[in-house]
Amino acid sequence: MTRRAPLPGAAELFRQTTPPVVPDTRPKVSRGGSPRQKHDTKITVYVSDEELLALEHARLSLRAKHGLGVDRGRVVREAIAVLLADLEEYGEDSMLVRRLRQESGQ
Repeated sequence: MTRRAPLPGAAELFRQTTPPVVPDTRPKVSRGGSPRQKHDTKITVYVSDEELLALEHARLSLRAKHGLGVDRGRVVREAIAVLLADLEEYGEDSMLVRRLRQESGQ
């Protein structure tokens, strides 16, 4: 009887640990949100209880329906990236301009 601990084989040590890369065939947005990383700049944004609940619901929906485990900050950064790309492309007709005008009663 040996007292040596069993060690994993080479196949276990050198197995692929990341999923294979699947090419994305959807059109790319020119301005992208930043992925999960350490950020150097911070802003504080105040939201209503309803907005925070909607944000959390969206985050949970992304996880449950689409398999995307992201935090609220990532959802917010992506939403900002999409709105800024839309503003850059459509200017006066962008969703952001229309919504801000509607909100201010113009």
